[in-house]
Amino acid sequence: MATKRLESWVVSDVFWARVEPLVPARVPVARKQYLRKPGAGRPPKPARQVFEAIVYVLRTGCQWKALPKERFGSASAVHKRFLEWERAGFFEALWKAGLAEYDEMAGIAWRWQSIDGAMFKAPLAQEAVGPNPTDRGKKRGSKRHLLVDGRGVPLSIVVTAANVNDGKRIEQVLSAIVVKRKSPPLRRSKHLCADAGYRSAEVSRIIDSHGYIAHVVDRRKEADTKRRQPGKTARRWVVEVCHSWFNRFRKLLVRYEKLERSFVALNHLAAAIIAFRKVPLSINIIYG
Repeated sequence: MATKRLESWVVSDVFWARVEPLVPARVPVARKQYLRKPGAGRPPKPARQVFEAIVYVLRTGCQWKALPKERFGSASAVHKRFLEWERAGFFEALWKAGLAEYDEMAGIAWRWQSIDGAMFKAPLAQEAVGPNPTDRGKKRGSKRHLLVDGRGVPLSIVVTAANVNDGKRIEQVLSAIVVKRKSPPLRRSKHLCADAGYRSAEVSRIIDSHGYIAHVVDRRKEADTKRRQPGKTARRWVVEVCHSWFNRFRKLLVRYEKLERSFVALNHLAAAIIAFRKVPLSINIIYG
């Protein structure tokens, strides 16, 4: 009999075994006296229940206050722990752990990297938000800038306002890679693919200063090449695929998070899940 496939928001035991060692311990507030009467108050939520609630929000896109109470309890308590974990750097640490396991099992495809940005609506955002140039500048939006390896696994994430040009943030994106690579023996072992939005003398200088060989091709030329050679796929397209993977997390499809740090933390968790999904194991530890 075939094993029933878990829903995309369910945290499997195998996945939790990788998450649990990274969960931050709760630190008492300095100089604060904790007075608790016998039998009063509720014990802290189990860390696994909190993590499962956060994954549920990320996957389904529901409001924090719409979390099923019978399953996760108080939504405000879950959101409070989410903010505590964000301050402790938990979600970025989980992303790094996913990349480390992916690198150990498959090897990060460093040679051909790709970079691009993608815009999305951000109607409630208060930080890192601006007019969306693709929507006549009328609506508020944000942009996610990604750097990915040759298989589309995210190595760097930066969130800005939607009206920030891709080339203006390339230095920040290239400097924000969360894992370090040993210097390749040859310069030609490090290529960076980008579209025409990164075509300028200043951007070329930045790419060169980071040791990359730039491959900047506009979309029309890529389409013409594909039409002439149907079997050829542009290397840069893996970053567009990665953006589509992020969009499968419904909480990221439209940004409703007001604070930049909250939205970035959710992106880090999505990046961790993407990285763990690329680990070649006999079982799939992440579903959906």
